[in-house]
Amino acid sequence: MFYLIQIIGILAFAMSGALTAMNKKMDPFGVFIIAFVTALGGGTLRDVLIGQTPVGWMQDLIYVHLVIAGFVLAIFFRKKLEHLRVSFFLFDTIGLGVFTLIGLEKGINIGLHPIICIAIGTMTACFGGVIRDILCNEIPVIFRKEIYATICIFGGIIFFGLKEFGLNNDVLYLITSSIIISIRLMAVKFKLSLPSLE
Repeated sequence: MFYLIQIIGILAFAMSGALTAMNKKMDPFGVFIIAFVTALGGGTLRDVLIGQTPVGWMQDLIYVHLVIAGFVLAIFFRKKLEHLRVSFFLFDTIGLGVFTLIGLEKGINIGLHPIICIAIGTMTACFGGVIRDILCNEIPVIFRKEIYATICIFGGIIFFGLKEFGLNNDVLYLITSSIIISIRLMAVKFKLSLPSLE
């Protein structure tokens, strides 16, 4: 289950990055680079911070292959995806849910405190998107009014709360990712946001 959510997350973020880059009229190399950093940027930063080097994608080429697959899928289906106005949002939301879990699990595996695990989960989920937005000359979503990183933090709290009930890990992953994705969908649907400081 854990391996499966990594595959889904990397594909989703790679496609999200590729679609964003194509929307900015980048050339194929630029599109691939944006897809790559969106999918693997947060995980790379996480691995460097926890001292897990070489970082994950350097040790297992399946991650690179998944980015290439997401890049190719986005190119071939871009016209169909452009007609679906929710495409960017849906791919980003799926990635948000699963990458939060990946970061949480990495922190737990090396015995970090739950608060630090939640921070790592949030970083894993959000910072690929931060790098993508900066390279695409956009204000990163995480720094705008839209609820984004806050959902990852809330998902992490839910994860550790449910963990106290001794739930099976697969069930725990499924519930937590579903909650994160559902809250993000509702936040956008009902236009929920944090107040801006002026």
